[in-house]
Amino acid sequence: MVEQILINTDDFYVPDANLLVTEDDTPVDNFASEKQQRLLVGSLYSSLQNQTFLAAANVGVYYAYKKPPIVPDVLFSLDVQIPENWWDKQNRCYMVWEFAKPPEVVMEMVSNKEGDELGKKLEIYEQMRASYYIVYDPNQQLGEQALRIYELRGRRYFETSETWLEQVGLGLTLWSGEFEGRQDNWLRWCYQDGSILPTGDERAEQERQRAEQEKQRAEQAEQRAQLLAERLRAMGIDPDSL
Repeated sequence: MVEQILINTDDFYVPDANLLVTEDDTPVDNFASEKQQRLLVGSLYSSLQNQTFLAAANVGVYYAYKKPPIVPDVLFSLDVQIPENWWDKQNRCYMVWEFAKPPEVVMEMVSNKEGDELGKKLEIYEQMRASYYIVYDPNQQLGEQALRIYELRGRRYFETSETWLEQVGLGLTLWSGEFEGRQDNWLRWCYQDGSILPTGDERAEQERQRAEQEKQRAEQAEQRAQLLAERLRAMGIDPDSL
């Protein structure tokens, strides 16, 4: 990586973004991981429309001067958003000094035993001070646990069995169902009552079902009204006069 020089600001020094390698165009994902990442990121944007946040998959995070970036499979950061001029060099990646905070949540999807998710990556995210580090291991490459959650307490990560992430107001759950035509087990965001954050397609389907139910209720009400009118006429009563 190109050695970074420092730029003097009024309060501190920051690396010159023009000398950072923000993309290397190396394809690294498999189909399952890519779809899982899209599910996690997409459901946030379709469900948290009144919140300010940034969620992304496979975007580099620069967390320290003269340190190479780390690329979480998914990141989630509250109270920040992608700058309008996102093609500018300093805005293409998540640079902690630009956003003035690390992401609250970083995730890694385990595909094999080569990623060192429980070793070096854990240490880097701990140093970065991300509030939560999530390791999703659907094929149990690293042991019997499919989901590991690490919470930052002070300066260290502690593994927890608590799936509700209090600092972001969301939880995580393992869900069996269909996403984009693929039936499988998925990692999903959820609310505190356990209900999942729906994707855009799921929200559209929910709206379609609600509209259909409303239509059926209206049709049933009309049928009952017609039946009542017929009974009144049979009794010699004009329903229109009532």
